[in-house]
Amino acid sequence: MLDVLTLDQLRIFVTVAESGSFRAGAARLSRVQSAVSHAIANLEAELGLALFDRAGHRPVLTAEGQALLANARDILLRVDALKARARGLGEGIELELSLTVDTLFPIDVVGAALAEMRAACPAVSIHLAVVPLGGPIMSLIEKRSMLAIVVGEDFRDPRIALEAIASVEQVAVVSAGHPLALRQAGGAVGLPDLADHLQIVLSDPTPLSRDRMFGVLSPQTCSVTSQDAKHAMILAGLGWGRLPFWQVARDLAEGRLVRLATGALGRNSQVAAEAYLAHRIDEPFGPAAAAFSQALKRQLGT
Repeated sequence: MLDVLTLDQLRIFVTVAESGSFRAGAARLSRVQSAVSHAIANLEAELGLALFDRAGHRPVLTAEGQALLANARDILLRVDALKARARGLGEGIELELSLTVDTLFPIDVVGAALAEMRAACPAVSIHLAVVPLGGPIMSLIEKRSMLAIVVGEDFRDPRIALEAIASVEQVAVVSAGHPLALRQAGGAVGLPDLADHLQIVLSDPTPLSRDRMFGVLSPQTCSVTSQDAKHAMILAGLGWGRLPFWQVARDLAEGRLVRLATGALGRNSQVAAEAYLAHRIDEPFGPAAAAFSQALKRQLGT
């Protein structure tokens, strides 16, 4: 009879699988190991199959256990979302709206939306962080932010709900006085030309992009920790790189920066990335978060 399964058994199963042993799982759950072992044994008996192979020093998921782990996680995520929604229905307005924004997203749009939100919810304090790459998603995973604006498809997590809100254009640029700008006066530049010069790149403050490189084409790089620093280094003629069009439109119009004339970096040296409003599925919008979401979409015309 499968209807005697409990959520507690599923949580113990997932915790043990993620921890790697009954002992470590028990420690994470603040329970004695015997109680955890007993709960897993009962679950296996109710399912009629072994979830763990206990022959070795540490328990290892069986093929059946591996297959059912995804289902268990999905059930627990949905239950957490249901509980959070119910909790949200019974609570009033938030005391603080915490928001983490990708450095590629136009911050003036965020400011206008926050001002709109504050007009509707004047008692709500705001905590705003602007970080690159995996930073916005990590802020949600670690519950440091209620909302995040994420740009691109590189960072996904099943605990995070995403809603597409806009497209962010990035342009490959270089200072007007840089050798690459002078070189392209005689024609398009190729990948060997780009590799001969320093590329300015953002470094990820999180472990999410460990051993991964995003758009790095030159063996010579200068890593910076903020989009403003990247912009300043490219303007100074130190190297080349991609910057959001909203940040460099005036520099391009006034001739301080030029587009890199190469088809290797997108048509007209420009590529688009989708921007998403993100939140944890177990942390639904409160009144202030909902007001900000609506205001942001109005600002973006979506």
